Amino acid sequence: MITRRLGIAAAALLAAPALRAQPAWPARPMRIIVPFGLGGSADVAARFLAEPLQQAFGQPFVIENRPGAGASIGTEAVARAAPDGHTLLLMSNTHTANETLLPNRPYVLLRDLAPVAAINVAYHVLVVHPSVPARSLPELIAYLKANPGRVDYASSGPGTPYHIAGEVFAAMAGVELNHIPFRGSNEARTAVIAGQVPMMFDAIPTMREQISGGRVIGLATTGPSRNPLLPELPPVAETLPGYEASIWLGLMAPAAVPRLIVDRLNTEVNRLLSLPATREAQARAGALPLVMSVDEFRAFLEADVLRQREWIRMARITAG
Repeated sequence: MITRRLGIAAAALLAAPALRAQPAWPARPMRIIVPFGLGGSADVAARFLAEPLQQAFGQPFVIENRPGAGASIGTEAVARAAPDGHTLLLMSNTHTANETLLPNRPYVLLRDLAPVAAINVAYHVLVVHPSVPARSLPELIAYLKANPGRVDYASSGPGTPYHIAGEVFAAMAGVELNHIPFRGSNEARTAVIAGQVPMMFDAIPTMREQISGGRVIGLATTGPSRNPLLPELPPVAETLPGYEASIWLGLMAPAAVPRLIVDRLNTEVNRLLSLPATREAQARAGALPLVMSVDEFRAFLEADVLRQREWIRMARITAG
């Protein structure tokens, strides 16, 4: 017994310097790099989290938008950042799709980045310009079949959830569409409203105002059931059973960030997501909070990489 106590005491003495050597965290302002443009769902989510995280950790959370190259520019910046817990990535299912779409990307998602926390999931709405002679999804599909390869659809860029949504829709509906990628949702949306591109999948809260104003026609939403923000629209799955498309968001960090820091961030993000006020705000934005442990989020990412790969191969999607 005496020997065991001495061993425990010795271990504690050896551990003490290591514990004291741990630098204070966070020691300076935090960065959340958003590899997408201003005003998109990822940008909005980062700014939504920044203030309460600043209050929780006592340091500013600065948002940096670094779009480009299918989200690879901003993502690489985080992968190469010092693993001291001061740089985070606001990521989406664009990243899990890119594991298949972009074989030459300068990082590997789950090798070079560490899962921190899931944030939310939201579904899309399929809209057309009023000039399109369709006022229901079956009518749109019939029109597309009568005009193979002559109808374009806009997206926020190659490999984004809106691109995947369009290609999987075309494959399941048996129609041929031309993908017109833009540098972000705002540019794609503007093109559809102006009639330059006839259709797109987009965020429900953003497009709801355009639908109510008659600038676009909403045909269907992409969740498993009717969406409370657009209850008058049926889900695509009523016409194409099994169809579902969403955009989900999460936080990651450089791979070698200490697990203690990752766990602290995960705990705080989950606490914020579980607040009734947060749930109400997310519902108004058409999103559902995703509360997961670090390990649950890693498993979620691994599964989504496989799911995206299956969709991409089924729809024969390329990043171009």
